[in-house]
Amino acid sequence: MTTDKFIKTGIFFCLTAVILGAFGAHSLKQVLTEKQLSSFQTGINYQFLHGLVILILSLNATYFTSKLNGILKMMIAGIILFSFSIYLLTIQDILGFSMSFMGPITPIGGLLLISAWIMLFFSIKKQA
Repeated sequence: MTTDKFIKTGIFFCLTAVILGAFGAHSLKQVLTEKQLSSFQTGINYQFLHGLVILILSLNATYFTSKLNGILKMMIAGIILFSFSIYLLTIQDILGFSMSFMGPITPIGGLLLISAWIMLFFSIKKQA
């Protein structure tokens, strides 16, 4: 992916997090339990935070080694697996079918996010 695509991806994740946050606060509030709303909000928080991180890192790519591309791809996969599995698990009753098979996917997404952060730590360019 090019830097422009990562920038657009970061913006997309932030945009959709705001939209999903508004949807959750206004439309899902009447049909989900407090626990379900809290889970939905967790997905939104992680999506928004990591979308911002993708955007910031993409705009500052010169400070990192060539591994940044892979790290950003790992973060994108982590967001999709973590946040979107939470969304689907939370609204499965509304959808009318079980999404319980998504349960093991959430921690895989979390591990991808953790791994991306660890790799990012070691990818900072040394200053001359």
